[in-house]
Amino acid sequence: QVQLQESGPGLVKPSQTLSLTCTVSGGSAATNYYYWNWIRQPPGKGLEWMGAIAYSGSTYYRPSLKSRTSISRDTSKNQFTLQLTSVTPEDTAVYYCARAAGVVAAGASYDYWGQGTQVTVSS
Repeated sequence: QVQLQESGPGLVKPSQTLSLTCTVSGGSAATNYYYWNWIRQPPGKGLEWMGAIAYSGSTYYRPSLKSRTSISRDTSKNQFTLQLTSVTPEDTAVYYCARAAGVVAAGASYDYWGQGTQVTVSS
């Protein structure tokens, strides 16, 4: 019943900040014991987990992206957001939001995904 939908600009200029929002419907981003994730897939490559925010507000980030990544939530709007700073063309990818019942790095799996949104980094 839970649905996730990504939204945000499809084109970002190099050195700027990529900002995306995931809107949750048919459920609540404040539901206990769930983790809300951002994952991306560059062209021709596999899925890359970027980070997550837990129901408690705790955040988790991929070490290689931690310095540039910020995930936050707005429970009143049933949304959570991704900000990726200092982007380069290497950040061009399809970006997904997804729900998991635990910490993915500890073995949990995603149960609901958004459809994904293409983001291109170009001047």
